Amino acid sequence: MKTTTQKEEALEGLFREHYAYLALVAFGVVGDRDIAKDIVQDFFVWYCQKEKEIAVRGTFKTYATRAVKNLSIQHIEKKKRKVDILKNLNPREFEEPFALATKISNEQRLRELLDKLPTARREIFISYVAYNMSYSEIAKENDISINTVKTQMKRAYAFFKNHIPDNSVLVLLVTLLLKNL
Repeated sequence: MKTTTQKEEALEGLFREHYAYLALVAFGVVGDRDIAKDIVQDFFVWYCQKEKEIAVRGTFKTYATRAVKNLSIQHIEKKKRKVDILKNLNPREFEEPFALATKISNEQRLRELLDKLPTARREIFISYVAYNMSYSEIAKENDISINTVKTQMKRAYAFFKNHIPDNSVLVLLVTLLLKNL
């Protein structure tokens, strides 16, 4: 039976040996280097946690390639669902013309800024802000670590703060988004 240190060394060896290849596999599906790296990192975290429960048939490389491809496809499918939801944002009818025009302008600005975010970061931000999901729920739904969710949220807020210096405007935009979803 392997000791904890031997298991860690074996997993570290698998990571070093296969990380670059698996990142290329993920990149081939998602088309974004950062997202591909996150997918592979999340796969290895998951694999470390579930190693005892997993029965790898064939080589680790074959198993990991299939798993990373599936995770990448799941990521794309989730992205499409969330993009469809964003496309269906509609302003409420029966509002005063000036308020409606301001609201539409702010929503367009928010959509433009959201489109500038990397895909994974946008999805995490929308899940947290619009769907009121916790970091752990987002991590579980996207098969990523909670720390990845925290990092992506910090980066999203920093992005908005840089593009909308007035925090009250950011609050307004997020409020508008929440009301329309």
